[in-house]
Amino acid sequence: MSELIENIIDETASQMKKAISHLETELSKIRAGKATPMIVDGIFVEYYGNPTSLNQVANITVQDARTLSIQPWEKNMLAPIEKAIMAANIGLTPANDGQFIRLFLPPLTEERRKDLVKKVNAEGEHAKVAIRNIRRDSLEHIKKQQKDGLSEDAAKDGEGRIQGITDKQILQIDQHCKDKEKEIMTV
Repeated sequence: MSELIENIIDETASQMKKAISHLETELSKIRAGKATPMIVDGIFVEYYGNPTSLNQVANITVQDARTLSIQPWEKNMLAPIEKAIMAANIGLTPANDGQFIRLFLPPLTEERRKDLVKKVNAEGEHAKVAIRNIRRDSLEHIKKQQKDGLSEDAAKDGEGRIQGITDKQILQIDQHCKDKEKEIMTV
């Protein structure tokens, strides 16, 4: 029976790691005033009738701290890329010079920084809710196993271990959010 508890705990830890990975991905998309190719992740361009990820139709490089350069593999892709960036509403206006598309990141104002911190905290809260939902589901699974004959001591031990994993993950979420907030607020 304890093998069953181990499987539940392993599955819980695995799902929680996925929630943390998702949070890290979402936080990396929030720009902190520095140019990074991740700003344009998730933008799809119409390429011969198929929506295609921008990084598959162009070379994306960081020219300097505030400039992102996008060089399409084919010249006829300049206009569709420009259109896709505008449609993605990432808060940047593309500059097309016939060879490259450049995205200039304006310096962040204090107000914009505070908005970004709110967004970071909202993402952190979403991750905490996901972690708590995973914990709830795991605890229900243990209670169900207890009704099917699992000893009360084994169930309590499993619940305690799941709570320990949950607490560690919540602390990790808080740390990720603090780090991102510090990055955003650094002028």
